[in-house]
Amino acid sequence: MTDGFFAMGGYAVYVWSSYGVVALVLIGVTLWTVLAFRRAKADLRALEAIAPRRRRRDTKESGHAQS
Repeated sequence: MTDGFFAMGGYAVYVWSSYGVVALVLIGVTLWTVLAFRRAKADLRALEAIAPRRRRRDTKESGHAQS
């Protein structure tokens, strides 16, 4: 029974190669996402080093009523 499953009725080359291609694409997309996230994080750190965040004014000091 296992020989028939892995042989896929003569289409095993196409089925297993398509599984391989999908696995490679998923791994590539995952790596691309992780690298893009790390780049964005580094860019954010660089931007914050140039212009640090400003503190928000207290709503009481600015005269705006809080809802």
